[in-house]
Amino acid sequence: MVGDASAALAARWQALQQQLPPATRLLAVSKGQPAERIRALAALGQRSFGESRLQEAEAKQKALADLPPLDWHFIGRLQANKARGVLRRFGTIHSLDNLPLALRLQRIAVEEGLQPRVFLQVKLLPDAAKAGFELEALDQLWPQLQALAPLQLAGLMTIAPLGLDSAGSRALFASCAALAARLGLPELSMGMSGDWPEAVAAGSTWVRLGSVLFGPREA
Repeated sequence: MVGDASAALAARWQALQQQLPPATRLLAVSKGQPAERIRALAALGQRSFGESRLQEAEAKQKALADLPPLDWHFIGRLQANKARGVLRRFGTIHSLDNLPLALRLQRIAVEEGLQPRVFLQVKLLPDAAKAGFELEALDQLWPQLQALAPLQLAGLMTIAPLGLDSAGSRALFASCAALAARLGLPELSMGMSGDWPEAVAAGSTWVRLGSVLFGPREA
């Protein structure tokens, strides 16, 4: 059974790699997955993994410490009191969604001697369930956000509202790509298991894939 599960995981990873264009990288969303499944993907060549809970990620990183360094991305809602721990454990943060948090991350990064890559989470459609910079606020705050060194502004991240159809997702991702181009940001974190083809078509450079890669989570 274990061998069958590993073979199925490898087959899904290889199929996704074949479907993604060279400009799009796969972020394996490993939250809720055991460390051994991360180890199996690392053996295939996957280096980038996404987690959303600091304590869970810390345990996995310790369990995988014998591997060559992996590329850890924080993709969850970042609480201010977890900022230092996240900065110490993750090289990239996909969910920077407000200015006070940005300033806190900047201060801690200076104190810790870190230069994390961050994606600004944007909310381009009404969605009570999602955080993020709305367009008008982002434009107003842009001069302050550009001055956040040593934080490295990598790009924009967005999440489609639940229930958005394929055409709506394509339009949302295209709008996000146009905004990133206007701001001079090179990367786009767009697309999850249910809408990654639409995100890739719009130019996403990172797709965050969990269930389509790992299959159902283990109990």
